[in-house]
This record gives sequence, structure tokens and C-alpha cells, in this order.
Amino acid sequence: MTIGLTPLTVSTLLSRVRSEPPLVQCLTNTVVTNFTANVLLALGAAPAMTDIPGEAGPFARIASGVLINLGTPHAEQRTAMLEAANAANDAGTPWVLDPVAVGSLPVRTALAADLLELRPTAIRANASEIMALAGLGAGGRGVDATDNAEDALPAATLLAQKYGTVVAVSGPTDVVTDGTSTLRISNGDALLTRVTGGGCALGAVTAAFLSVADDGGADISGRLAAVAAATAVYTLAAELAAAQAAGPGSFVPAFLDSLADLAGESINARLVAA
Repeated sequence: MTIGLTPLTVSTLLSRVRSEPPLVQCLTNTVVTNFTANVLLALGAAPAMTDIPGEAGPFARIASGVLINLGTPHAEQRTAMLEAANAANDAGTPWVLDPVAVGSLPVRTALAADLLELRPTAIRANASEIMALAGLGAGGRGVDATDNAEDALPAATLLAQKYGTVVAVSGPTDVVTDGTSTLRISNGDALLTRVTGGGCALGAVTAAFLSVADDGGADISGRLAAVAAATAVYTLAAELAAAQAAGPGSFVPAFLDSLADLAGESINARLVAA
């Protein structure tokens, strides 16, 4: 089933994030911590990089949303990730799994399998990572995808149906599915792939949007709408930033500014979704 994502839905959820600033706990990789925090602040959310055992679980109980990103999973952080996921489930806190480079590296692949059994609220990854996570591929070239998002839709659907999650697959056209309904967002710019953390920070934005999601709706589930809206806001901001940037260096500050400034007028005019 394919349904549409409206500008009104995106604008409404973005307004909720800004008016109910979610506290997003990020257990993420050391390469992207600063960028992820700045993205959340520009969006209107509050970041918290609480990722050590003994603190990760208690914090997940009070956070609005949790991101678990497997980019640099050292031993202590792996323990904290499992602790946070279990605590989030107990507290009803939505959490997002970003299985960075899963399939091609053994430690994170085993960890991703354990986290998957804890049924994340959403999974966000590139096509090769989604296929590897579903057991339908071997992974990409490190953190880079070697498959496209549409080819990963069967794997995304399998994961969504088996684990009761929403799966977002990044690409030139992003694909988001809950296993029954599928949304596609065709905004963004290639400059987003030329800066550190371009994909990873989207996981944190997704957690923020999930924290303000509806329980459901007439056409699509609240979680599916929230994940798709997060992707739309992020890629629209990238598109607007790229229009004024000279290259990757000037893109980053322009992207943060675009996230902070994004409004309904731009969403109405530029959103390309189905």
C-alpha cells in the first residue's frame, strides 16, 4: 500500500517539536557527537549524550526519545546501549536504531541483532545496512551503501513486519515503511553525504519526532507519519542549505540555519512526497 505524506502533517509535527522541546538521549558514535547535538539544538530539541553503563538506563526512562547509533561501539557503550534499550521499552520511551556498517563488521553486527530483538520503535539506515540487518545482504562498503533504497524495500518490509517497527531507508529518494504502508520523500541534496554525520544526525531527529507522534491517524499510523516527517524536515533543510552553500564547508552552517528557520511556507512549496 502506498499513501501520501502531506505538508500539513510535516508542519504540525515540526511545530510540536519546537513547542514541546523533546529531550533526546544519544548513544552515538564519537565522530558525529558534536554535529548531532547541534542539529538537535537547531531543530528546537535538547540533546543529551548519556552513554555509559549505570546512567544510560535511568536516563532513557526520563528522556523523550533515544537514539542508539552503532558507529563506534566500544565495549562500555555496547553495554550502555542494551541497558538504554531495555529501559526505554520499560518506560515507553521511543527509541531509534541506526545500525551503522552492520553486516560488514562482526562486533556491531552481533550487537545489532541483540538490539533488534528488543524491537526498536524505528530503524534508520542506508539500503545496504537495512538489507544486511534483515539477513538479505552482506552490508555495504563500510558506512557507504552499495544498494539503493528501492531495492531495500523488501528487507525493510520484512523488518517492519517481524519486529513491529517503522523502517526508514535513506537514498536520493528516502523510503519509509511500517510493513503495510510505504512513504517516499524525494527532497535533499548530495552535499548531505559529503559531511560527517549527515545520516547519523537524522536518527536523533527521528527520535525527536517520534516523541511527539500521534498514537494513530485516519490514513497512516502516528509512528510512520513521525518518521517520514523527520526525514522530510531534514532533507528539506539540506535542500535549502545547498542552494546557498559553495561546498561542504559552508553547507554545514547553512544546514543548521535552515533547520532552525524551516517553516510551513517552504514545506508547502518544496515537499516532494508520495
